[in-house]
Amino acid sequence: MSSPSTLFTGLSGLNANNRRLEVIGNNIANVNTVAFKSNRILFAPNLSRNFSLGSSPNAANGGTNPAQIGSGVRVSATQRNFSGGATTPTGIPTDLAIEGDGFFVVDRGGSRFFTRDGAFQLNANNELVTPSGARVQGFTVDDQYNLIEGNLDGLTIPLGVATIAEATANVNFSGNLNAAGDLATQGSIHTMPALLSGAVPATGATLLTALDSPVLAIGDEFTISGAEIGNKTIPDATLTITATTDVDELMTFIGDALGIVDGAVAGGVGGVTIDAAGVISIGGNLGSQNDLTFETGELGFTDGTTGLAVTDGTLITSRTQSADGESVRSTFVVYDTLGSPVNVDITAVLEQKGDTGTGWRLYIRSPDDSDVAYNLDLGGTDSAPLINFDNFGQLADDAPVGIQVDRDGTGAVDPINFALNFNSTGDNVTALSSPLGASGLSSLAATFQDGSPLGTLTTYAVGIDGTIVGGFTNGLTRTIGRVAVGKFTNPEGLIDVGENLFAVGPNSGTALVTGPTEFGTGRIIGGALELANVDLPQEFINMILTSTGYSAASRVITTSDELLQQLIATAG
Repeated sequence: MSSPSTLFTGLSGLNANNRRLEVIGNNIANVNTVAFKSNRILFAPNLSRNFSLGSSPNAANGGTNPAQIGSGVRVSATQRNFSGGATTPTGIPTDLAIEGDGFFVVDRGGSRFFTRDGAFQLNANNELVTPSGARVQGFTVDDQYNLIEGNLDGLTIPLGVATIAEATANVNFSGNLNAAGDLATQGSIHTMPALLSGAVPATGATLLTALDSPVLAIGDEFTISGAEIGNKTIPDATLTITATTDVDELMTFIGDALGIVDGAVAGGVGGVTIDAAGVISIGGNLGSQNDLTFETGELGFTDGTTGLAVTDGTLITSRTQSADGESVRSTFVVYDTLGSPVNVDITAVLEQKGDTGTGWRLYIRSPDDSDVAYNLDLGGTDSAPLINFDNFGQLADDAPVGIQVDRDGTGAVDPINFALNFNSTGDNVTALSSPLGASGLSSLAATFQDGSPLGTLTTYAVGIDGTIVGGFTNGLTRTIGRVAVGKFTNPEGLIDVGENLFAVGPNSGTALVTGPTEFGTGRIIGGALELANVDLPQEFINMILTSTGYSAASRVITTSDELLQQLIATAG
């Protein structure tokens, strides 16, 4: 006959299958949830009722087995399937998917959570966040865009905000210097009228305020404006006269402002000199591209108060010699640490021909150098270095030429230093004879420089190792962060807290937080999302089986009820 326990046995079947149907329904409902991990429910029999524990064999009896009747079913566990779902591209750069066992690390309200859902977005502060506002954690960079490993923080992608400039460190050149050109033998020479102090010619030690012609006062100025070197205008320069300014200081100023390298003119004449009669001579550098040109009024003294020319202060120069020799000039741009462009001229002059090859003198100048000297300081003892080529027209010494440009008062690092490379991979300078053999056929050009002006972050991409690389408008790329991932010994021990987030559980183990591709965490796929790993056909089969189990359990209850009704009817 039936007993009330049968009703409860059937009821346990109803409850268990109902719970299973809830799990199946949840899986099916989340079939389109990003990176959703499906669940399954596991059943176990309830404790059985024991009528006999059985007996062991003996001489009189062969032994009996236990006599037990089950008391129904119960839910023993739910198990989450953390296998990876399919990956689908979206083209959205903030969308990320993990191909492996890792979890994204996020922070919500100061608490750390983990997720496989990589549908991230940027908020108003350019922070990378989940749709619910949790901040994505990773490794950030310092002011120089160096990655700071080991310190988790919220990731920021400052589009339109972050800027960068890079100072030039290297400039590469290419071209051919015509070895068949004319050898440079002389520089230009210009003379100025004698500076007199009474009837005695001025000397180097004569104070400018002691001159009778022109008559100068403290605060007056000597200006160079409009002078040219090789048909290129020289930057304006001014010397303010003080009580101690003498002719020597004036001559040094003229030489510096015109970019003259002392002693560079053949025959021992070079730089700015004064003779016994007080006549100042300006000796320019070798090479036709170094030929100096002055027009009336381009050199002279002016009144420091009115700015007008001092009477008899305009110095009319006379050319006595022109510069000659094969030479070529090239202009290029470098950048200081603020990204400001700095123009630089380089002039190569054929100075030597011999049995071992040719030698070319380099004159390097910048109108943007902050001091008076037009010719740049090369950071060494020779302010106009000589580079030598062998008998085959190849550089005899391919060591780079170090250059520095003064940037005092600009806000940039002072000075900026960079190297001129004449023999680099893919680019080199040779000294071979031109097929025509004539002068003026040399070529020289800067083919590469690694500096950059100011640029703004406009694009970014995430690599397989989680590194976020930003692209700037000036063509530079820099690391702007790295996505962090966590890994667990037992991910099934994580606690689901909703919104596709998991918290560390008692049986999950401690999270190993590191970078993608490390310790088996898997790789990042940018511009893609992981789909749910729900197996719909299997879920439909499970649903049919669950429905059958539920119906069968309800049938047990119905049958038990009928038997009880029959018993009551019989007893009546």
